[in-house]
Amino acid sequence: MKTVSPVRRMVHDLLALEYAMARKFALTLIAFALALAGQAAIAADLRIGLAADVTSIDPHQVNIAPNNAVAWHVFDALTHVDADTRLVPGLATSWRAIDGTTWEFKLRRGVKFHDGSDFSAEDVVFSMDRAAELGARGGQFAQFVKPIVSKQIVDPFTIRFKTATPYAMVPYDLNSIYIVSRKAAAGAGTEDFNSGKAAIGTGPFRLAAFKRGDRVELLRNDAYWGSADAKGTAWDKVSLRILPSDPARTAALLSGDVDAIENIPTADAARLKSNAAFRLEQKVSWRTIFFQLDQYRDAPPGVTDKSGRPLAKNPFKDVRVREAIAMAINRQAIVSRTMEGFALPAGNIVAPPVFGYDNSVKPAAYDAEGARKLLAAAGYPDGFSIVLAAPNNRYVNDDQVAQVVAQMLARAGIAVSRVETHPAATYFTKARNGDFAFAMLGWGSFAGDLALRTLLATISAEKGHGAWNWGHYSNAKIDQLVVQSLASVDAVKREAAAREAMGMAMRDYAVIPVHHQIASWAMKKSIAYVPRTDEFTFAHQFRQQ
Repeated sequence: MKTVSPVRRMVHDLLALEYAMARKFALTLIAFALALAGQAAIAADLRIGLAADVTSIDPHQVNIAPNNAVAWHVFDALTHVDADTRLVPGLATSWRAIDGTTWEFKLRRGVKFHDGSDFSAEDVVFSMDRAAELGARGGQFAQFVKPIVSKQIVDPFTIRFKTATPYAMVPYDLNSIYIVSRKAAAGAGTEDFNSGKAAIGTGPFRLAAFKRGDRVELLRNDAYWGSADAKGTAWDKVSLRILPSDPARTAALLSGDVDAIENIPTADAARLKSNAAFRLEQKVSWRTIFFQLDQYRDAPPGVTDKSGRPLAKNPFKDVRVREAIAMAINRQAIVSRTMEGFALPAGNIVAPPVFGYDNSVKPAAYDAEGARKLLAAAGYPDGFSIVLAAPNNRYVNDDQVAQVVAQMLARAGIAVSRVETHPAATYFTKARNGDFAFAMLGWGSFAGDLALRTLLATISAEKGHGAWNWGHYSNAKIDQLVVQSLASVDAVKREAAAREAMGMAMRDYAVIPVHHQIASWAMKKSIAYVPRTDEFTFAHQFRQQ
C-alpha cells in the first residue's frame, strides 16, 4: 500500500479547499447575476401607444373598444376570449346548460380583488345588477344581462342564471360584463372609477392613474390568479399612452418614447417593416367599417336637394337608393390605396372568419353609372345632397376613408355638402343622439347574430336589442331569425339562421359595408405580441424576447 507524506497531503488539502472556495464564490456570483436579471425582468416597464381615446374606466358605462381594452387590464369577466375569439374560462372555470332556460357557472376559487378581499358569486350578481341599473341611465352594457330574468347563488362559487326562453348566448354575453368589487363599488359613480377609488378588480394590473386624453398608468397585480394567456407577465409598470394622431404614434415608437403601438399607420408600415429594430404583427380583424343610414325620420338632418332645400321624403327609406350608395363605393380602390392593403372589401357586417358570415353575399360591385340609374328610378334623377359624418381618430384612416367615399358618391350623383368629422368621444355621443343621417361605424363581434342583434335588430330597450342601431332599421323577419338563432344550442341550426338573417339584411342594404380592417401592431424587436382578431392590445400579453 502506497503511503502519502504529510506535506503532500497538506498541499492536497489546501488546493482542494481553494478550489471549493473558488467554486462557491463563482456560484454565488452566478446566482447574484441571475437574481439581478430576474429582478430586472420583473421591474421592467412597458409603454404602449394607443390609437384611440379612452373616455372612462367605468366598465359598465360606455361600450366602446378603447374603454373595454383598458377594462380588461383592471377587471375580469366570467369568460375570456383567446386570440382567435374562442371562448375560454375566466373567473368561471366552467359552465353548462342544465336545461333550456338554466345556465350554471362554477367560479374560480382563491381569486383576490386588488384590495385583498375575496371574489365570490355576490360580486358577480352585484356587477350584473349594476350594468342593468346603469342601462336605464344611458349605460351600454344592459343588453348583455337583459335575457337573464333571475340569478341564484347556490354557494359562494356556484351561480345559476334563468332566462325566460331558451337562450344559448349567456356565456358569450357575460364576456362583456366586467366583475367589480361589491365592497368597493357599492354606490360608486363613473368618477369614482376614473379616480381609482372604485376601480378595484381582479385583473392583471391595478389602476395607478387615469389622465383623460393623455394616458392610463397601471401597476402589476402580484396576486393575479393568472390565466393561460396572462400568467407570468413581466411588466411591473405599464403606461398606456393615448396617441390618436398617426404621425405622433409612429414618431413615439421611432424615438423610443413608447415600446409598442397599435394600429400601424398605413403610410408608415413599409418603413417600419424594413427597420430591423422593430417587429410587426398583423391579423384579419373582426371589425367591419360601414355606414349607417337614417331610415326612420321623414327629414333626416343634412339631407336636402342640391340647392339645399328639404326633400319631400327621406331617400334612405328606399332600398334602391341604399343599393345605389353601395354600388357607388369602389371598395377595392379604398383597400389598395386608402388602406394600403390593410383591409379587405366587405359585403357582410362581420369578417369572413366570424360565425354567421354569409359567403353568398359579395361586396357590392363598383358601378357609378348603374348607381345613377337606380337613383333616377327611385325618383332622384338629379341626385341629392348629404352630410357625411365620421370619426377622425377611431378607425384606421377613418377620416381619409370618409373623404374618399364622399368623392365616390359625388360621381354617382349624391353630392356631399360636407364631410363632418369629430374625435371619437364627441362623435359617438352625437351619433347616438341622432345628429347624423349618414354616419360611419366600425363593429366587431363573436358572431353574425350577435352583431345583428346590436346593430340592426328593431330597437327594444326591453329586449336589449338595437343598442347601436343608429339608422333605426327594422325588419320583423330578421328580428325573428336573430331570436331563433340566439336561442339555438345546436350550432348548425344556429349558424343557418344567423346566415339567413345576415344575407337578408345585406341584400336589403340595411347598412353599407365598406371594408374589414386588418389589425396591426409594431414593437421593439426585443418584445413580441400574438396578434388578436378582436384588435385588443393587452399589456399582459406582450413578452420579452
